Amino acid sequence: MNAVPGKPGLSLTVQYVSAATSLPTRAQWRRWIKIALQRDVCMTLRIVDEIEGRELNKAYRGKDYATNVLTFVYDDTGVVSGDVVICAPVIEREAAAQNKNLQSHYAHLAIHAALHLQGYDHENDEQAAEMEALETALMVRLHYPDPYQET
Repeated sequence: MNAVPGKPGLSLTVQYVSAATSLPTRAQWRRWIKIALQRDVCMTLRIVDEIEGRELNKAYRGKDYATNVLTFVYDDTGVVSGDVVICAPVIEREAAAQNKNLQSHYAHLAIHAALHLQGYDHENDEQAAEMEALETALMVRLHYPDPYQET
């Protein structure tokens, strides 16, 4: 899986099932996810619309609304294996409401999801601070603004 010795590898499948028109390319997803990797990862990334996003969030999280990102880890021993679901309409609304560039917001949530796959979480203040600091550092490396800075 590793193309470069010493760097984590990524096996990525991208499924576009959203009607959104301003979606990142597969190459963009790959770039954003790879920068967040600390381990080898095998991931399916599914870009959905609100109906599927809501159904998945309700079925797996018990919440009856579409959320921006859902992460499902299947194996975290050795190569991390999992699925990520990104709900394009939610991302678009968030970016507009927060006055963020849409591509930057997608990049942030791709990094966020990749970190979740690798065991990062934000269930308490300490975890949230660690995860947000790492996300911010990675976004800056990609020449994007701090996603937690108010605009």
